[in-house]
Amino acid sequence: MKITYSTVLVLEALSRGYHYGFDIIDATSLPSGTVYPILRRFENEGLVTSEWEHQELAQREQRPPRRYYALTADGKALLAETAARYRAAHEITRRRPRALKPSRG
Repeated sequence: MKITYSTVLVLEALSRGYHYGFDIIDATSLPSGTVYPILRRFENEGLVTSEWEHQELAQREQRPPRRYYALTADGKALLAETAARYRAAHEITRRRPRALKPSRG
């Protein structure tokens, strides 16, 4: 996998508790056209797993169901490997105002 600044931002956001697309977009300020392809690539390469939330919860909150992503051991290893090269990614996601407490469906 080609590692870019954007991929490291997404890895870092996942490691900090941002687990669905719009939450990751907010945490990283990356556009959806960047985040979702990265998440699909990560899943295809075994770096993340994903699971859809229960339809009933989304209906109660009157919104579409969310797909939650989680880093695998390989994803965590890749983040550790690349973190030193991209320390700025860590600082950006750490300073985000929404980083106080990630939401979870």
